[in-house]
Amino acid sequence: MKRLGRIVALVTLVVFMLSLVLVFSPSEKAFSSAGGTKKIVFWHITTDAVGKQMIQNQVNRFLKAHPDFKVEVVPLQNDSFKTKLKIAMGSNQAPDVFVTWGGGPFFEYVRAGKVKDITAYMNEKNYKSRFVDAAFGPITYNNKIWAVPVEGAGVALVWYNKEIFKKYNLKVPTTYDEFLNIVKVLKSKGITPITLANKTKWPGCFWYWNLVNKLGGASAFEKAAERTGGSFADEPFVKAGQMLQDLVKMGAFPKGFNGLDWDTGQSRMLLYSGKAAMELMGTWQIPIVKAEKKEFYEKNLDFFPFPSIKGGKGDPTSLVGMASSNYYAVTTTCKYPKEAFNMIQYLIDDQAVKERINYGQIPPVKGLKFTDPMLQKVYDVISKAKSIQLWWDQYLPPQLAETHKDIVQSLFGLTITPKAAAEKMEKAAKEYFKK
Repeated sequence: MKRLGRIVALVTLVVFMLSLVLVFSPSEKAFSSAGGTKKIVFWHITTDAVGKQMIQNQVNRFLKAHPDFKVEVVPLQNDSFKTKLKIAMGSNQAPDVFVTWGGGPFFEYVRAGKVKDITAYMNEKNYKSRFVDAAFGPITYNNKIWAVPVEGAGVALVWYNKEIFKKYNLKVPTTYDEFLNIVKVLKSKGITPITLANKTKWPGCFWYWNLVNKLGGASAFEKAAERTGGSFADEPFVKAGQMLQDLVKMGAFPKGFNGLDWDTGQSRMLLYSGKAAMELMGTWQIPIVKAEKKEFYEKNLDFFPFPSIKGGKGDPTSLVGMASSNYYAVTTTCKYPKEAFNMIQYLIDDQAVKERINYGQIPPVKGLKFTDPMLQKVYDVISKAKSIQLWWDQYLPPQLAETHKDIVQSLFGLTITPKAAAEKMEKAAKEYFKK
């Protein structure tokens, strides 16, 4: 048995070493120095040609100002990045700077002592004030800041057909009661009030997340997800399920919505044709509609933030999504944290902001002006938001996120009660976190 144990241990060691070889190809080596050379290793996930070059140009400006440094820039595909980072963190071969979405999985690295506290850097010369306030939620933990907001915003908003609203004298709602009245009017006119393609589950989750956010405030989800005194079976989660199913029973969504595919534009086609009037979707709706139906974008498309709910604890300005879709953090193994932080600053300085707007982003920086009125309007809404609740499927561990999306799709299908759905999610969270 002892011999067998040694063999198993040897095989395990060999597999582990091979995994490191596979994970770190020569161009992706994750060490911060080579001999006496000052070096920063930087992992990001912007892999399209324009975005990749934009980041490289920004790094090049840092290098021009710091000729004694080298930066190894490593663009990685989204999914492979997650795997590589997990292995790199576990084997103490992490890059010096890495991209993050913030939230629960990121805070696991923070709690493990893998991430550099950059609060002092952010406060130096009041650098923090450069960014919109809501950008700091996903990367603030224990009242400390752990990453820099850099990439553009993405939040969920209710997009609507202006022509239909004008035809039936409908005003943009600010309360959920007003919103429900619009649903009733549209239904009476034979128009599908809300288009939805929920085959991939996340579009439907947008409704549930916004309802919980307005009912219980941002802390309702965060306390449940962090296991800090909250439960997914708490009242806001049950009530959100009830309100969601009320919409389904009212006929607010198109027939067969749980089988419609958002990626192929099945929900948007209903919006373009005037058969449906509204869609709750992310701000990526802007370039997509612009590309698919430019005339509709220019004449008919507009949006409003998710309305507030009477008696709800959520701030009226609160949103769901991200003020910055990607943040950049410095690891504790980085030998040059101050310079690494400075390199990140080049990614979002004034020159970088111009480049990012041209790239089609809404940078998480205060005081910006846009030539496109739609972008300006979105930016104004984001700038005024007191909180932005991170997408739940980004915040939760992947296994739990999938369970949650399945549960919400069942809610839409009326195959589970709101109370049973909330209790099922809480049970899954307890089993995952062991608390």
